[in-house]
Amino acid sequence: MDTTLQDPLVGQLLDGRYRVDARIAVGGMATVYRAVDTRLDRELALKVMHPALATDVTFVERFIREAKSVARLAHPNVVAIFDQGAQGAYVYLAMEYVAGCTLRDVLRDRGALQPRAALDILEPVLAALGAAHRAGFVHRDIKPENVLIGDDGRVKVADFGLVRSVGSVTNTTGTVLGTVSYLAPEQIEDGASDTRTDVYACGVVLYEMLTGSKPYGGQTPAQVLYRHLNDDIPPPSALAPGLAPELDGLVAGATARHPDARPDDAVVLLARARQVRAALSDGQLDLVPPRAAAAASGRSAAGSSGRAIADADGSAGSEERTDFIRRELPPTRDGISHTARLAMSPVPPEQPRPRRRPALPRRSVIAILTVFLMVLGVGAGVWYINSGQFTRVPALIGKTEKDARQELRGAGLDVREVRKDFSETVKRGTVIDSDPGTHERIRGNGSVTLIVSRGPEIVRVPEVRGESLDDAEKALRKAGLAPGVVTKAFSPEVPQGSVIRTDPAAGAGRSPDSAVAIVVSKGAPITVPDVSGQPVQEATSELEGAGFQVEVASERVHASQQEGTVARQSAAQGAQLASGDTITLTVSKGPRMVDVPDVVGKGEDDARSALKAAGFQVKAEKNFPYLGDTVESQSPGADGEAPEGSTVTIRIKGL
Repeated sequence: MDTTLQDPLVGQLLDGRYRVDARIAVGGMATVYRAVDTRLDRELALKVMHPALATDVTFVERFIREAKSVARLAHPNVVAIFDQGAQGAYVYLAMEYVAGCTLRDVLRDRGALQPRAALDILEPVLAALGAAHRAGFVHRDIKPENVLIGDDGRVKVADFGLVRSVGSVTNTTGTVLGTVSYLAPEQIEDGASDTRTDVYACGVVLYEMLTGSKPYGGQTPAQVLYRHLNDDIPPPSALAPGLAPELDGLVAGATARHPDARPDDAVVLLARARQVRAALSDGQLDLVPPRAAAAASGRSAAGSSGRAIADADGSAGSEERTDFIRRELPPTRDGISHTARLAMSPVPPEQPRPRRRPALPRRSVIAILTVFLMVLGVGAGVWYINSGQFTRVPALIGKTEKDARQELRGAGLDVREVRKDFSETVKRGTVIDSDPGTHERIRGNGSVTLIVSRGPEIVRVPEVRGESLDDAEKALRKAGLAPGVVTKAFSPEVPQGSVIRTDPAAGAGRSPDSAVAIVVSKGAPITVPDVSGQPVQEATSELEGAGFQVEVASERVHASQQEGTVARQSAAQGAQLASGDTITLTVSKGPRMVDVPDVVGKGEDDARSALKAAGFQVKAEKNFPYLGDTVESQSPGADGEAPEGSTVTIRIKGL
């Protein structure tokens, strides 16, 4: 059933200006609607305070304070406030409408995020909070529900409904405003909040993005509050193995239990986040979250504090809402703790001792013994069906794959399959887990899946400069990498056939089985000499003496060179080749004889065109005073042949 049909505001014109089209979300203090500003004809979001709270002057003032404070920020990562007003019991804010989803939606759908994506979201959030902190405001309710991600990828912080001035008085009324899973210890303990409480909440949000679940779960808000107050937030890598230690450090610094140990504000935390990003490799930033993190995200629906609190709040299926959390008030003035009276259960009356019955007859004893033996036999059968045909998986963790297989064969078990996974602590080729696990029950002839370590998720490229190509490829495979494309380059320092460098370079971190390109030396370059026009044997000797291999083409060509000499070479004069490279020589058949066209009496331009078309070069000689244009004579004449490509001289008449 569409609950928006029951909302009295949907379809109404609020304050004579805002047409309410649909309800978007319901929070602890207000409801958000999609609406249209009929004056400016633009889509926006209306945040309307619950009518039951609109009669409370304190809540109305807080609502108006949000509009004023956010309007002062004017930051691209903060949801903009356009207007504020009231109509009867409806107090509202007109805000920017962000088409997209919340970070909570993303975490619910995808679970843990890659570190690059988590930092891409965290940094604009910190930029928005940094602007608020430097303007003198504290948000006090940072959580995934208040981080909006637009369809265009922009990240914006919403819901400054709990915002207050940094210098305002700490709450001492016995309640704490905020969301349980993101409250800092000092908020829980004495209601204090400043910029560092926002930093703490951002650290919890980062933990949730990296692992897919909140750090603490509990059936009641009190259990979650207790853990925030007494336990350190665990490192994300404990739930998502493979995460870089720098990310653990970033979360630990932001969620330190003592506020003095945290960054002073979001600006400082943003600088640290950017330092961490710069220190991580592409492999660490693009780490695919392990299945364990995704599974934990799915399990959080049943066991995390978010669902438990939402259910307790009466909104089944929702995430945590902003609430008023009761905290312990100071002790009474007299400081005296009074002894409590405990009501004790009455002592039960003493039961009368039963009388001793007479001994059973012999026949009855035999019948009872028979029944006992039958029960014992049935029990043995039940035991065999439930336990006797089973055995336990032996301890395999820490053994090599070969030793683990032998251990399983000795226990009468078989290996179903071998899967591989990363491990920062267990060396490559060693068992890190099994399915079923150690000492778990399995049928006596069952199969076990072995999970074998692939080594660290980041493998360092070994130094192979100066080694042969075969040795370099072996070293890469041994390190857990794959030899990639092999190219060649000149190097005066590295002998021909040895490795000059790798790409990526030695020491760089890469994921296991990543390809590494290898550059092999061609030795020092050799300059190719010009042997055209030389006899073939003489040209071959000169090239081989320079270090090249020589091949002579079987086909000969007409050329200006004499017959039997080199007409052309495959590598031009001055080219740089490696020792042992092959140069192909083409032998000349001598020049082709071509009929010389008659150009006497033609204009100079026409004569040049005719001679060049026949394959000749043209040289023109003119008589003084050089004003004529007609060919007077030509050499050689038009009555014979001349070698193709030779020069024909034409003489131009003077005046």
